[in-house]
Amino acid sequence: MSALRESGVLLHPTSLPGPYGIGDLGAPAFRFIDWLQQAGQHLWQVMPLNPTGMGDSPYSSPSAFAGNPLLISLEWLKGDGLLSADDLAGAPDFPAHMVDFAAVVPFRHAMLRAAFSRFRRGAASGQRAAFEQFVRDKAEWLDGFALFMAVKEAHNGLPWMEWDEGIRTREPDAVAGWTSRLADEIRFHKFVQFQFFRQWDVLKQYANKRGIRIIGDIPIFVSGDSADVWQNRSQFKVEPTGEALEVAGVPPDPFSATGQVWGNPAFDWRAMAEDGYLWWRRRVEALLQQVDIVRIDHFRGFAAAWLVPAGAEDARSGHWELAPGGEVFAAIRREIGEVPIIVEDLGVITPDVIALRETLGLPGMKVLQFAFDGDPRNDYLPHNYRPESVVYTATHDNQTTVGWFWSLPEHEREHVRNYLGRSGDDIAWDMIRLALQSPADTAILSMQDILRLDDAARMNVPGQVLGNWSWRVQEHQLDWGLATGLRNLVETYGRLEHGGRPPRDPNPWDYTRVDSPVKAVDPFA
Repeated sequence: MSALRESGVLLHPTSLPGPYGIGDLGAPAFRFIDWLQQAGQHLWQVMPLNPTGMGDSPYSSPSAFAGNPLLISLEWLKGDGLLSADDLAGAPDFPAHMVDFAAVVPFRHAMLRAAFSRFRRGAASGQRAAFEQFVRDKAEWLDGFALFMAVKEAHNGLPWMEWDEGIRTREPDAVAGWTSRLADEIRFHKFVQFQFFRQWDVLKQYANKRGIRIIGDIPIFVSGDSADVWQNRSQFKVEPTGEALEVAGVPPDPFSATGQVWGNPAFDWRAMAEDGYLWWRRRVEALLQQVDIVRIDHFRGFAAAWLVPAGAEDARSGHWELAPGGEVFAAIRREIGEVPIIVEDLGVITPDVIALRETLGLPGMKVLQFAFDGDPRNDYLPHNYRPESVVYTATHDNQTTVGWFWSLPEHEREHVRNYLGRSGDDIAWDMIRLALQSPADTAILSMQDILRLDDAARMNVPGQVLGNWSWRVQEHQLDWGLATGLRNLVETYGRLEHGGRPPRDPNPWDYTRVDSPVKAVDPFA
């Protein structure tokens, strides 16, 4: 991480404005980068860019390596000649303020099928060589993922643990047979991944050229129903047929008397050590090809994880299992070098977690909403920060600042007012100011807080299976004047010095051609 003082914004691409029901990698994403630049920001933090899984969560994915098909810009595909105006004219009347996944998923998948059909018939012929090169370059994970998705569809979406026995256990003859039988479906999934990475690469270049670096996200655990576990069963505590032996969770605490059972299969660290933690090295390496900085979710799992016997009713029967975090990161550094990392060190943090983070020299997270219990020694109060910290007004798992403040008991609101020396009438920007003026080298502001929104705009409620991940910003809310006001605050607290000049053109909605490494057709021409 840079020692320069800087700040950024937390906003997942699905929350961007735009047509067809969900934020994607099209024109509004480029406009958002220009907005960030005008606002004096140097960082854009996103959540995992992988395909979503149970509950539409980006933290529950069928692959730790693949990209999310829902993020592919359909307008961009139209510009490439892979979709027609008639195709898109049949779009449902999507709400603009939220993602209706039940409507978005089938529509967008149908459009990707139509695009692939045109590609097979010769459309976008200029992409063909780049596509074949992509398939070769990503074969290590792409071949298995595409087969996994094709076989899953052939089994009507069932978890791989319920597939036909031969392919469930990856017997060579079964793998060869299914690969031959589903060749066209496999190629479709490879085509979809090609389009995602092609578009993301152009968007990231655009951001980097404007002084914006991307913070990506690695959830430490993976879904049991994933290509990762199916292909690498020996690396996880699962039966050969896929049933988990132990799963990850959280022990009982003041918030939950029975703890939480997440259900992710536990790593078999001894097996991973045998090949020098190859799966982890490849995972970090793959993400670094997409982003500039890696945030590791639930970092404490690299020191010790709470594991629960599979099938347990709750987490009380679990136990702590030590993890070889130091060895894992040493292996990563030997192969990749120094990796810019932020660690999510929230929750049940014990001295071993702190020792591991400090030994590795990695910055941890400070969330302002955790600071105001009346104890001046609280680690989350800004006067107790070390510079090598990353302060957040809120994360994707928290209430918005407005929702949080007005849900506090009056005596706790008074703690906040006393610390701020302000009434709290503009609490979102009061907390933004507190984050920016803090000693932390890096400050991350949630878009909901910048917009002063209440809990109707909350992104995720932990433990709630349905109804999350759907909030979207409206195009008119990305106001140029709002960006200028934020820029002035950033400059006041010394977070602007190393760049972030406004675009030369005062009109933020105008664009020049974006050059693509695969010579993509400009979707804005």
